[in-house]
Amino acid sequence: TVRRKKPCLIGNQTFMSLPVMTGKDIKVWFPIKQGFFRRTVDNVKAVDGIDVTVRAGQTLGVVGESGSGKTTLGLALARMISSTGMIQFNGRDINQLSFNAMRPLRRELQIVFQDPFGSLSPRMSIAEIIEEGLKIHEPKLSPDERDDKVAAVLKEVGLDPATRNRYPHEFSGGQRQRVAIARAMVLNPRFVMLDEPTSALDMSVQAQVVDLLRSLQAKHDLAYLFISHDLKVIRALANDVIVMRNGRIVEAGPSQQIFENPQTDYTRALISAAFKIETAPVGIVSE
Repeated sequence: TVRRKKPCLIGNQTFMSLPVMTGKDIKVWFPIKQGFFRRTVDNVKAVDGIDVTVRAGQTLGVVGESGSGKTTLGLALARMISSTGMIQFNGRDINQLSFNAMRPLRRELQIVFQDPFGSLSPRMSIAEIIEEGLKIHEPKLSPDERDDKVAAVLKEVGLDPATRNRYPHEFSGGQRQRVAIARAMVLNPRFVMLDEPTSALDMSVQAQVVDLLRSLQAKHDLAYLFISHDLKVIRALANDVIVMRNGRIVEAGPSQQIFENPQTDYTRALISAAFKIETAPVGIVSE
């Protein structure tokens, strides 16, 4: 069972936390070239003029069918691929920054990918994987200090620090995803892009990972961009949701509004395909 994310409250009043990541008119177009001179004859509009805001301590869920542009949007916001439009991180315009200028910000912009086994080097121990970012962003740390940070973050994500010298193949899928989360968390990020982080896991492990992500978010006031085709997980974790199709937003709003009163046929079709479930009044979702 998974409980739905509640809005932030002060007393009886909801409040809007500060924006961490803001995108305005984000476009990622891939040119289609033809002919001997390779002239651009058209563009694949993977992301076509999207506005997003991801706030501290909250989750923006991004849903849509395969090829809708979900992951491309996330990679653009994290400056992993080129895009046009305005991208602000902590109030600073970052879309025109060079690679070197972005480097100090990388520790605050972390990504957790779908396949925990594919994203972890099989030749590196868990400790080596997690401390890799520390060597880049905190080069003055001693080996003992790095090891202390690795042990602390493993404990925080629910893994035994004594296992840190083992290798990825010695862990289950759920444990490997916790390692991937630890690798991101050890750098104390403000924004985390989560790209289908639970899709490779069975339902019981999914619920555990969602609970972990929620706990880490509450503790560290993290802004999550949560990309998934699994609408049950999105409903459990997201405060707000955008629905994408063919690179554009077809619907956006608070999670409760999107799931209980969808305004477009496309959103209704996605929900009806995903939710062959009963929802208890207290918000516990069960099959």
